Amino acid sequence: MKQKKYYIIDFDSTFTQVEALDELARISLKDHPKKDAIYKEIEDLTNQAMSGTLSFSESLAQRVQLLAADKSHLKKLVSHLKKKVSRSFSRNAPFFKKNADDVLIVSGGFKEFITPVVKKFNIRKENIYANTFVFDAEGKIIGYDDQNPLSKEGGKVILIRDLNLQGDLYGIGDGYSDFQLRESGLIRKFFAYTENISRKSVTAKADHVTPSFDEFLYINKLPGAISYPKNRIQCLVMGAIPEQDLHPFTQEGFTLVYEKDADEKAFQQAGMLVIGVGTAIDVKQLKKATRLKAIGIFGKAKTGVPLPLCTEMGIVVFGSASSNLQVAQRMIDFMNKGAINGSLNFPKLRLPAVKNTHRIIHIHKNVPGVMAQVNLLLAKHQININAQFLMTNKTAGYTIIDIDKNYDKQLLKELKKTEHTIKTRVLY
Repeated sequence: MKQKKYYIIDFDSTFTQVEALDELARISLKDHPKKDAIYKEIEDLTNQAMSGTLSFSESLAQRVQLLAADKSHLKKLVSHLKKKVSRSFSRNAPFFKKNADDVLIVSGGFKEFITPVVKKFNIRKENIYANTFVFDAEGKIIGYDDQNPLSKEGGKVILIRDLNLQGDLYGIGDGYSDFQLRESGLIRKFFAYTENISRKSVTAKADHVTPSFDEFLYINKLPGAISYPKNRIQCLVMGAIPEQDLHPFTQEGFTLVYEKDADEKAFQQAGMLVIGVGTAIDVKQLKKATRLKAIGIFGKAKTGVPLPLCTEMGIVVFGSASSNLQVAQRMIDFMNKGAINGSLNFPKLRLPAVKNTHRIIHIHKNVPGVMAQVNLLLAKHQININAQFLMTNKTAGYTIIDIDKNYDKQLLKELKKTEHTIKTRVLY
């Protein structure tokens, strides 16, 4: 009999990008004359607890005392946190709706701000386990329920043991208290979540380091918003390029690999390549770069990039834009949506983002009959086409096919074998 699966998810710096108590301090102490010193003290207490160098109960007690917060501050905090949900959690909202019975939020934070933030994700109220504040008659926070197991050191272990869930349990979090579940043997695997913060004391002990929720869904073969985690797509940086011009890639979740740190396989593993002015590409290396999908030329020079070879390999080249940031954004739009506006070697094609479909990119030689073969193949598999876009130049055709999510996976294998196909890719 198949085991039921439960997903035990932390809130602070996991489900959200920030530590809620730290953010509450910034709200409640906004006009305090010593606010900066108190902010720093609260942040230090948070980090010590998350790294396991200070007991959670001691850290929590000290932080709550420093807050000087009330219900009006909590209301502002909730509005703020709703805008700070981790990006990969936000784009995978359908997962939570589909698995509402199996997702538990287990946090050392507080229900007063967690419940309203996760509500829109269809997470059941009874599946939210967290601390609760104690208020005085005027609505000021004067403490918390110290009988709640989550207020104590090892609280998550105590709680999960008491729940006695029957099935396979998977823990996702950024802190030491999350790892303790694995250490206790109560969960099958612990995934150190690093989209927002990475703690070496935690990642070193994890079964798997997951830089995004997309990665967690992918390795556990669960349906997600995107077909392949962005953190697994490496962007190789060649030449001197200002760090701020590369920031959009890291912000989007891609992994940067710098030429000075790269090994001999870096070219073969790269999904994207950005090059500075005057940097030349070795043609022999390029021919081996079978994963390469896009090249960005930062600066006005086009030298060093063999455009005909790139077209032949299905690699889209971007450059000659008003700024490096524009080139970066065009590359990101291509990786995310398949858009090739501003390409130097493919026809221009602006594309909308779509929902509830799979988007397939099919790059082929511009010869008669290719699209007829593609459409016959789609008909053979009884595929419902939601939208189809085609642009060509003298040498290549670039096709976008948006289809229903329910389709035979054999379709992709046959598309890749279609005569004159250069490259096929599924976006989401």
